Amino acid sequence: MLGKTYLTKQASLLLEFARNTSDSELSAKLISKAADLKSQADPLPDKDQGPKPPDVAWHVSPDGPTGS
Repeated sequence: MLGKTYLTKQASLLLEFARNTSDSELSAKLISKAADLKSQADPLPDKDQGPKPPDVAWHVSPDGPTGS
């Protein structure tokens, strides 16, 4: 699944291309695609809601960290 930030950035780029082209048909298609991407991005959460990394506990002794 694509993230909200990615979809929003892509929509912004399409709108920029649409403003810079002199082809009105292409501009309309780019604007339409940007609207599609925005509608996909809107319901997504603002931040990545992926799994959190596990908590790691280090045991520290007076001689330094222990491991192994």
